[in-house]
Amino acid sequence: MISTFIHKPISIRLITLKHILCICALMISAIALAQTWAKNSDSYYKIDNNELQLVTLSNNNTSTILSRAALTPNGQSEPLLIRHFSFTEDEQKVLLFTNTKRVWRLNTKGDYWVFDFSTNELKQLGTSLEPSSLMFAKFAPDGSAIAYVSEHNLYVEDYLSGGITPLTTDGSVSIINGTFDWAYEEEFFCRDGFRWSPDSKSIAYWQIDASNIKKFNMINNTNAIYSELVPLEYPKVGETPSACKVGVVSIDDAKTSWIPIPGDASQHYLVRMEFIPHTNDLLIQQLNRKQNNSKLFRVSGDKMVPKVIYEESDEAWVDLFRQGNPYAIDYTNDFNFMKNNRSILWASEKDGWRHLYQVSLTGKPEVLITREPHDVIDLKHINSKEGYVYYMASPDNPTQKYLYKTKLNGKGKSKLVTPIHLQGTHDYNFSSNGKIAFHSFTNHYTPRLTEQILVGDHSPLQPDESISGKLEATVEEPTTEFFTITTTTDVTMNGWMVKPSNFDPTKKYPVVFYLYSEPAATTVNDTYNAGKNFLYKGDMAEDGYIYISLDNRGTPAPKGREWRKSIYRKIGIVNIEDQAMAAKEILKWDFVDSERVAVWGWSGGGSATLNLMFQYPELYKTGIAVAAVANQLTYDNIYQERYMGLPQENRDDFIKGSPITYAKNLEGNLLFIHGTGDDNVHYQNAELLINELIKHNKQFQFMPYPNRTHGISEGEGTFEHLSTLFTNYLRLHCPPGGK
Repeated sequence: MISTFIHKPISIRLITLKHILCICALMISAIALAQTWAKNSDSYYKIDNNELQLVTLSNNNTSTILSRAALTPNGQSEPLLIRHFSFTEDEQKVLLFTNTKRVWRLNTKGDYWVFDFSTNELKQLGTSLEPSSLMFAKFAPDGSAIAYVSEHNLYVEDYLSGGITPLTTDGSVSIINGTFDWAYEEEFFCRDGFRWSPDSKSIAYWQIDASNIKKFNMINNTNAIYSELVPLEYPKVGETPSACKVGVVSIDDAKTSWIPIPGDASQHYLVRMEFIPHTNDLLIQQLNRKQNNSKLFRVSGDKMVPKVIYEESDEAWVDLFRQGNPYAIDYTNDFNFMKNNRSILWASEKDGWRHLYQVSLTGKPEVLITREPHDVIDLKHINSKEGYVYYMASPDNPTQKYLYKTKLNGKGKSKLVTPIHLQGTHDYNFSSNGKIAFHSFTNHYTPRLTEQILVGDHSPLQPDESISGKLEATVEEPTTEFFTITTTTDVTMNGWMVKPSNFDPTKKYPVVFYLYSEPAATTVNDTYNAGKNFLYKGDMAEDGYIYISLDNRGTPAPKGREWRKSIYRKIGIVNIEDQAMAAKEILKWDFVDSERVAVWGWSGGGSATLNLMFQYPELYKTGIAVAAVANQLTYDNIYQERYMGLPQENRDDFIKGSPITYAKNLEGNLLFIHGTGDDNVHYQNAELLINELIKHNKQFQFMPYPNRTHGISEGEGTFEHLSTLFTNYLRLHCPPGGK
């Protein structure tokens, strides 16, 4: 749950940041979408000035593959504005995605065109269907046809004739073929819901049946004189999930064979599905409703019989390891096949750390690959030829990320690849053959730097463009301090702090805490501008504020399973206690003014802000909560049940963790902000909490943003108004400056 601003941010490696982290992810996604590695080479394609270019790294040569003229359709004067592109296996045709529109969080529907390099022809797909309605178009492996989704149905189009054949016809708002409903997309990052078979003769696809999901009605009061109901199929926590099944449809006759996955289709989730390469067998991952049991089914392509080949359980939840950026348009989180497709690379926390395993598809024992007592944060590249896997980790500092490699057979020790002198947060994008990678580096005093490296020795491809060479001219005077603090309950938390610019240790300054605190994201990361408040108009340090953020237990830091899952069934309890106990220690510092203490957050951070204001009114004097979940029973079932269980079994846990339970305790200054068109954390939360505050005669300030969604970004002047409101309220009720 987040938006462009945070109920859930991106997980340990994971995702989802729900707000600021989401904005960052979307920015990264936009960069990534403009670049695609060429097949089996160290060249890559990119869009520049609305032209498709090929960059060859070995000689640093850039050539134009598709000019603006080539991208201009007949009868039009301007070229297509390309949002995304993908190639056929032989790279002789390219799919171009344009004229896009938003679906829930991302622009995943639009128009698709094909440019054929053999004929120099630019051709639009789906011309008989609604404009800007096509989703996830992709060529069959043999290049003869293209499949896509439009208006909840799956279609195939013959490339040469242009004939369009519907493969499903029952699609509707409630019967969703080849893509997903709101909850699957938001919480599992499932969007692209179909896969071509390797022989190009069939397509496997998801069907979501949301017909029994209750509609949550939002109200649009701004577009017309009469209000408009905006219905949304939204399964609240405790409500039965959408039924889900997988079928395989034949291209020849458009007949679907449904796979008989065991269990009630409305009491489990199917979160991954893919053809095993060079076979017609499918691999499907199933989670039970509580998400504490995971099964891998291998489905025979001939008999369509599912067989469990791997299973694991967890007392809390089975973490879905996500590789790559879940906010990318083409994100699918596919399986990583290896060893001639007889096994997959798998991540599990079952031994207390997120480790990589080889899981056999043929019944052989699994192989533990990463053995050291630290978490794998992200998987970057599998080099089967040399027998290595490259991954991100940070054994000694959970606020940073570094590249490691280890042997795929599990017999070697992990080796640090990143140069040790570059302390901070790194990322890598490997070429198709793994010989070259784009390397980025940042820390709290270094803006993001990039270089292209030879992976073998991590040497820069262009020595004059190396990060090390640019470092001295780029680094800035550090203003953010990273620290750890241990509470009286023996919890050690990582944090960062920005002190006032003209700091005088003999004076006392106001402190502002920023937090998220839930299992979807961390806020304490060693990156540039880590300590910058994007909502504050001005410079908090110059104005005389101490600005602090802390990561409590339950946040997805690479500190082991116990750290992350200690929050199970205790959201609103464990995270709030940790934050408050850490604040108590900080308020003992001589330069902190305990009478000027503010806290703020968005989405999950907004919920935590409310809980801190209500549960610890003696500590926090001012709070600003944006798009907060006031009552956990109002949020979606996938997220809330994953971390809290089922309210039918432990309803008291939901009540104990909800801010509304403690609203009667408000003593300080509260600014509560919510968009009335929020399809993620519904505006209902605001009205429920407001009623409770009124009941107890608690005075507060409330700002509804008409028809704005979870990110409160729509409408002219919205951000300027929001940031002005935030800044003025903070300055009024928590005045800056030393005393």
